[in-house]
Amino acid sequence: MTATSAPHRYALTGRLLSPGLDIDRGIIAVEGHRIAFAGDEHEFSFVDGAAEFELRESPEGTIIIPGLIDLHCHGAAGGDFPSGDPIAIQRAIEHLHRSGTTTFLASLVTANRADMLGAATVLAEFAQRGDIAGIHSEGPFLSTARCGAQDPAFLSNPDADFVDELINASAGQLRTMTYAPELEGSDALLEQLVSQGVVPSLGHTDADAPTTTASLDLAREELASAGVDGFTERPTVTHLFNGMPSLHHRAPGPVAACLELAAAGKIIVELVADGVHLDPVTVRTVFNLVGAESIALVTDSMAATGLADGDYTLGPADVTVSGGEARLSSNGSLAGGTASMLEVLRAVVDSGVDLRDALISATKVPASVLGLIDEAGELHQGFVADLLVLDHKLALQQVIRNGENIFNISA
Repeated sequence: MTATSAPHRYALTGRLLSPGLDIDRGIIAVEGHRIAFAGDEHEFSFVDGAAEFELRESPEGTIIIPGLIDLHCHGAAGGDFPSGDPIAIQRAIEHLHRSGTTTFLASLVTANRADMLGAATVLAEFAQRGDIAGIHSEGPFLSTARCGAQDPAFLSNPDADFVDELINASAGQLRTMTYAPELEGSDALLEQLVSQGVVPSLGHTDADAPTTTASLDLAREELASAGVDGFTERPTVTHLFNGMPSLHHRAPGPVAACLELAAAGKIIVELVADGVHLDPVTVRTVFNLVGAESIALVTDSMAATGLADGDYTLGPADVTVSGGEARLSSNGSLAGGTASMLEVLRAVVDSGVDLRDALISATKVPASVLGLIDEAGELHQGFVADLLVLDHKLALQQVIRNGENIFNISA
């Protein structure tokens, strides 16, 4: 018989900050890959086996939060997820994990269909290993009028056969898909996606308000009737404000419809709150209008994330990054972001949103979309030990993923 070693046990001290939890003098204990305890430091001494945990004291002002979760991310560190290059993808994944995004979807962009299928096949392997939480397909069923950085040459109306091909190539790891509701066949697309466990995400649309509302209501009905345990009942909106007409008092469009539904708790809206895609006042206003529980903060990050200005790619498109802004080399349209999730979190707090609210939108809400509401996004006993250790200025000090230390600033 081969002996198996006991799981490593350690505990960290600091302010524990998580949705529904704020303990100034707390302890979080990790056993193996899971959280064994999260609570007041005085209560920990009464936990059975507490003396067996290696206690690691943190400096004054330390804040411990859950690992951040990103639903919309195209790459980092020179790696472009849509490229399908395994080496570059691995480099991007490692960078994102080490920067504090412990869970994320790898996002495709609209491209030649063979290239999209090839990239999905490669990314599925990373998802099956647990390196990523799945795949997000941004297109190809998007509006040519609001394509943004998506290549209009590859856009089309919904195609059931291609959806099946993409789901098969993804080996069941396709989690979300962005679609424009005004396209012919979009209603049937919603039924097809939900039946395969894929969450619809409205975006890159030129639809009016009634069309937007009707489509999101239908998506919500499809999700509610799916009856899959842990499956969200709220569709999402791909980067609200971006890739859609501006809100106008005589033509409210999709923005007004989405804000109304989000305020009612019926949908979740993505915000690329990096200081480039949205003005800080806009971010603060949306939080005040709809509440943190209906917002998912995202990065829309691309290959330049974590690197200097220069020339990069986003799927088939050439992108120039200057001053941290990524834009298509051809026409200057925004082409993704270059901020990390932690940088987005700090930007939201700097805009005037309470840290506790910002954290809900960076952890708990995206976890619910991924069906991980009882696994990730909060500091609770039994949850996966994905933790970030920050200083009082929210600067990253340590990243723990699945209980393993993968980044430590002091190392």
